[in-house]
Amino acid sequence: MWKGYGQFCPIAKASEILGERWMAIVLRELMYGSRRFNDIARGVPLMSRGLLSQRLQQLVEAGVAHRTAEGDYVLTPAGEALRPIIEAMGLWALHWGQATLSERDLDDRWLMWAMRRYLRVPAAYRDKRVVLRFDFLGLPPAARVARRSWWVLVEHGEPEVCIKDPGYETALTLTADLRAFLEVLLGQRPSARALHDGSIRLQGDPALVRSLPEWLPLNGEAKISLGIAPPPRPIAA
Repeated sequence: MWKGYGQFCPIAKASEILGERWMAIVLRELMYGSRRFNDIARGVPLMSRGLLSQRLQQLVEAGVAHRTAEGDYVLTPAGEALRPIIEAMGLWALHWGQATLSERDLDDRWLMWAMRRYLRVPAAYRDKRVVLRFDFLGLPPAARVARRSWWVLVEHGEPEVCIKDPGYETALTLTADLRAFLEVLLGQRPSARALHDGSIRLQGDPALVRSLPEWLPLNGEAKISLGIAPPPRPIAA
């Protein structure tokens, strides 16, 4: 069933695509590294797979995305041209207070899925196996647990998020109140304050603890990798 606005106005025509529920979030996933259907689905855990399939098909039909012979979804030039629009939406929310975290937003599952995008492995650790453990407290009632643990296994410089202990020695454990950790990643709370008041605690190899700012963007830089801020523009020579 056609759901257009019946107007030739370019804003109306763009809204016929971007105004669909979940569409901007699906575009965010495509813009920040997800290509396989299952990977995109992990980035939108509250979206039904049937609706996700429908939205992806709409993007393909609109010429915004292309499905490869291998089954991957990739943005076309028209899709890439939407990147500044999607990023501007996130910047607007941050500037005007719409990014204030509510209880419904405290989702450690999506946070850890996004971890693969913003975790930076320092050069000194790219030829080593490193296990990082994240213990999150203060999960919302919908999680039905008050505490949940995740592991990130780094091998050959590539991070893999694990829901179970991968069986190797843990080099660093980060224990944090989930809201406080998210606020630090979004730049809404200084990391130094969170470490001082104990809402984030670190334990493990001292050298790894000292290098944590190299691993994690703890001063708001994650906004770029989470898809809510554009990367800094290169300085012209």
